[in-house]
Amino acid sequence: MVSITPEVIRDNILRTRERIAEAALRSGRTADDVALLGVSKFQPIESLYAAVENGVTMLGESRVQEAEEKLRLWQKEKPLWHMVGHLQRNKARKAVALFDCVQSVDNAELAAAIERALAEAPDKCPFPVFIEVNTSGELTKMGIHPDEIQDLFDKIMRCYNLIEIDGLMTIGPLEGGESAVRASFVMLRELRESLRKSTGLPLEHLSMGMSGDYEWAIEEGSTLVRVGTGIFGARSI
Repeated sequence: MVSITPEVIRDNILRTRERIAEAALRSGRTADDVALLGVSKFQPIESLYAAVENGVTMLGESRVQEAEEKLRLWQKEKPLWHMVGHLQRNKARKAVALFDCVQSVDNAELAAAIERALAEAPDKCPFPVFIEVNTSGELTKMGIHPDEIQDLFDKIMRCYNLIEIDGLMTIGPLEGGESAVRASFVMLRELRESLRKSTGLPLEHLSMGMSGDYEWAIEEGSTLVRVGTGIFGARSI
């Protein structure tokens, strides 16, 4: 893996935070209303250290094995670690042990696997999860269909008490330009409002927006943006 210098990472973080603050202002909020998660998949541990040393308090990984390898080597104060990629049910136990949050729960079977793992790890309870929603309609995207999300919430709230649903997550579409991307973010925001009414849960977070579209996401209500390239530069793989 090819890493960029700590100085460049520092400058990238400063620039990203400036853009977050400007977008938050346009949406009637402040920078404090939007959390920054550094997507660190495929990045060397030295780059992660540089990000943490410059104020990034959350890192996101897409693969359990990669996170496990990095945490085995980690020698500094540990940031919050989020699972932001697709999680297979057979890796739920390891994910619970490694991560502080799973942002990609999209079916009842995965929720059940996480619940079983939590029964063996009471120190991790209640364990925060986000429900991933496919708001773009793209077949290549993971996430539950919006029409099915109420049933999933009902199932989790009825059957599982070790999981805590903290919010929703989505990935904007690749095609269609700004209007399509914004529409997918608006859909997630409106879903949250509907679910707040039907479930009584606060659903604090809307995790939406990545390096190429996080300003639009913030303007549409995002509370947490997942920035990889914007902090660490282009991946070499």
